[in-house]
Amino acid sequence: MAEHDPLIVIVSNRGPFSFRLDGSYKRGAGGLVTALAALGEQYDVLWVAAALTKADHQWAEKHANAPQVIDNTRLRLVSLDRRSYRHYYNVISNPLLWFIQHQLWDIPREPNINAETWEAWREGYVEVNRQIAQVVIESLRDVPPEQPILVFPQDYHLYLLPGFLREGLGDRVYLQPFIHIPWPGPDAWRILPAEMRNAILTGLLKSDRIGFQTKQDAFNFVQTCRVYLPDAHSHGARDTITYQDRAVEAAAYPISIDTDRVEAIAAEAQTRLYKTQLINLSADMKRIVRVDRIEPSKNIIRGLKAFAELLERHPEHRGKVQMLALLVPSRMEVSEYEQYWRDVATEAGMINIRYGDPMWEPVRIILGDNYHRAIAALQIYDVLLVNPIVDGMNLVAKEGSLVNTRDGVLILSENAGAVYELGADALVVSPYDVYSTAEAIDQALTMHTDEKQRRSAALRAQVKGANVHRWFQHQLDDALKNEANHASIPVTSETRTSL
Repeated sequence: MAEHDPLIVIVSNRGPFSFRLDGSYKRGAGGLVTALAALGEQYDVLWVAAALTKADHQWAEKHANAPQVIDNTRLRLVSLDRRSYRHYYNVISNPLLWFIQHQLWDIPREPNINAETWEAWREGYVEVNRQIAQVVIESLRDVPPEQPILVFPQDYHLYLLPGFLREGLGDRVYLQPFIHIPWPGPDAWRILPAEMRNAILTGLLKSDRIGFQTKQDAFNFVQTCRVYLPDAHSHGARDTITYQDRAVEAAAYPISIDTDRVEAIAAEAQTRLYKTQLINLSADMKRIVRVDRIEPSKNIIRGLKAFAELLERHPEHRGKVQMLALLVPSRMEVSEYEQYWRDVATEAGMINIRYGDPMWEPVRIILGDNYHRAIAALQIYDVLLVNPIVDGMNLVAKEGSLVNTRDGVLILSENAGAVYELGADALVVSPYDVYSTAEAIDQALTMHTDEKQRRSAALRAQVKGANVHRWFQHQLDDALKNEANHASIPVTSETRTSL
């Protein structure tokens, strides 16, 4: 690497590796980890994340919380107070911010922002963001003044981080967070008290640029800032907000998948075995497949109701089609998620009782986090149902479009970020419209072969043309262009201790 190549700093809640108590580790499979897998071969990469498990904490303590090189990445895990982390993650990040940004709250009843919420905000969310910022600043103390520093905070857990980093480092760093989940319009943010809301907005506006999944998310952010911050102005722009003499661009970088890796997994023997097992489950029936985490935003219950509507209004499909739902338990420690799973299981059971017979089970739910099995199911769908209430992107739609071998039809919610790339060749539905979703399923099941082949080929080409490596490279290229405008201000002892 050249002397003045930039230092790339990734900051996230979850790190890129899962550690075991024996000291071994496994690289994560998420989109961000995949995108950065080869980055360390080109750049100096530092990744700062919270220590989440007992093994994580053990690893951090063993190395005295100092960065360690793993697979071309310097990793530093932050050991946080358990109570603070619990407040930060289980009370504020999930569910408060997540539910606001997915617009899932039952507003007449919830949320109730009480003393415990405020305690979680001040002693959890604010404090954890501050502590992680301190670790980042400390980690940069030996960076030569001539080396550019580009910091990419990730997601809704770290909204305050840009403000703390700017306070501690000034313009020494270039800050470009990326928000993986949807950013709703201004009205959704009225749920948060002004102190919390304004802290999030002003913290983010200390960035140089903010990345979102879609142009709509970016526009919603600009509008939210205009509505709630008197000194924030867009000057007629849809993608830039000016606040305290800093013009912050809101840019769209739609995330994708590692197409080579997904295709390789689809060809593995383990996946082929799962494919055979799944085919045997439904014999010669057509398959409606969904692959989701069990969480309210995925709209699984309305998907089941749409399937029931299909069986009621189009009885010719009875005994000839099966809904295969591969569901991954998620955040079961959060009461809203636990209750949602109960409701999903109840709805599926009622459909099987009402429409099933000894030879036919209309809905088959398969629980567990098994990526090979999920890819196997995506290879064999006739219909892929992706109907989230709202989603930042939804990579299942892209994975399915890539690996499906049956010219299956994608039914896609108009509120999924993927609709901006895949909507032209999918059947697009409102996530709330059970009747029209049922009719879309019928249309997909009876669609002419030529049309299915045309749609399937177009979806596959779209996904292959924009993989996850290009997603992060695009962000990095934009950051490098704009970083050149920053003065190289050295990190001093004063800036390191200002927090």
